[in-house]
Amino acid sequence: MPSFDIVSEVEKTEVKNAVEQTNKEVGTRFDFKGSDARVEQAELVLTVFADNEFQLGQVQDILNVRLAKRGVDIRALEIGEKAEKIGGNKVKRSCTVKVGVETELAKKIVKLFKDSKMKVQASIQGDTVRVSGKNRDDLQAAIAFIKKSITDFPLQYQNFRD
Repeated sequence: MPSFDIVSEVEKTEVKNAVEQTNKEVGTRFDFKGSDARVEQAELVLTVFADNEFQLGQVQDILNVRLAKRGVDIRALEIGEKAEKIGGNKVKRSCTVKVGVETELAKKIVKLFKDSKMKVQASIQGDTVRVSGKNRDDLQAAIAFIKKSITDFPLQYQNFRD
């Protein structure tokens, strides 16, 4: 029985490279001369530091551009709402890179397939959703349906088996 998996993954090395490029650009830009603006990475948690809120926004924009150029979807970033003060007038904000299909989204995907009356079955398996059907055409229609239905979160389609 043909099947495929719906996943959400990010290349960790590309995220690391984007952080390094951001720090390099911030270090060479004139408007950041003498400031403590930087981005630190701890696994999939990125922390943006700056001297004030405006510079924090600038560093975040540079990071977003670098991530996009490296092929990391910006929709996978969960940016903190508020900037935290960390002493004096310095601020920081944390960004989390979301990996895996969250349970809530997985349930939504399964419900979409059931409501659509397509000839496929979807099941939640950890942080992936496995979709199986009778033939390849049904699965390709399922991929097109999900791409059209869910646009606010980056999804990849892997492990396509006949």
